[in-house]
Amino acid sequence: MSDPKFSGTGVALVTPFLEDGSIDFPSLEKLINHTISNGVDFLVALGTTAETPTLSVVEKIAILEYVAQVNNKRVPLVCGLGGNNTALVLKDLAEFPLAKVDGILCVVPYYNKPNAEGVYQHFKAVAEATDKNIILYNVPGRTGSNMAVDTVVRLANDFKNIVAIKEAAGNMSQSMQLVHSLPSSFSILSGDDDLVMPQVAAGFSGVISVAANCWTKDFTDMVNAARKNDFNRARVLHYKLLKGIGLLFTEGNPAGVKYVLNEMDICKNTFRLPVVGVSDPTKQNIKDYIAQLK
Repeated sequence: MSDPKFSGTGVALVTPFLEDGSIDFPSLEKLINHTISNGVDFLVALGTTAETPTLSVVEKIAILEYVAQVNNKRVPLVCGLGGNNTALVLKDLAEFPLAKVDGILCVVPYYNKPNAEGVYQHFKAVAEATDKNIILYNVPGRTGSNMAVDTVVRLANDFKNIVAIKEAAGNMSQSMQLVHSLPSSFSILSGDDDLVMPQVAAGFSGVISVAANCWTKDFTDMVNAARKNDFNRARVLHYKLLKGIGLLFTEGNPAGVKYVLNEMDICKNTFRLPVVGVSDPTKQNIKDYIAQLK
């Protein structure tokens, strides 16, 4: 890999909140230490799972600085920094404290749904505005558009600092096209926790995961086993986690994972609107699943 920092298991950290809606920094510290001690390879701050649409710029900067401080260079740190206004993304790149950041996770522009050339020009502008390594983020379920494989290949070939993609289209055929078409030095990371095992088998480098917030050891062990071609072990862990992963997303992200983290006494089950907690039936299903893990 051109940058082994972006392989294995990355965790898309949640943002813990107190009951008054303020950021719960002690719980964030607890979460960071929990994930690192249980084997994650890198941290992702300010991703979608962090409820970033509800955070102010001041709060985002405070979280990023705090994660960097607590991490203390133990593992690489990626910062989610993207949007659908290219000029504003460039402004954030210039103003955010990125000295201790190893990479930028940058989502395909959402809502305004640019065509393939618009997507290319957006990421071209981002790549030319920073010397940080860039991880493209394709998540059509949230953006409303799917980045074409040809566009990814074009960006990978044209910009040395575009080194990876988080692929969350949930499409195994497209996943295999990426592996087949991209340079071997380019890191392809899953954005679908339930598909990581088969995607690694197909040639993916790892994952940026939601489930790694809570079921960290089993999840990282699964990814590590798959990357070592130990698919007997990887399959056992995959099917152990599969129902739990489904429950995390039953009522949206991060509603499910925060409920599990609350059950683990890592952070409170609190959110900022429009996100709300999971329903009582889903809580019971999660409790039943957790009980059978023991």
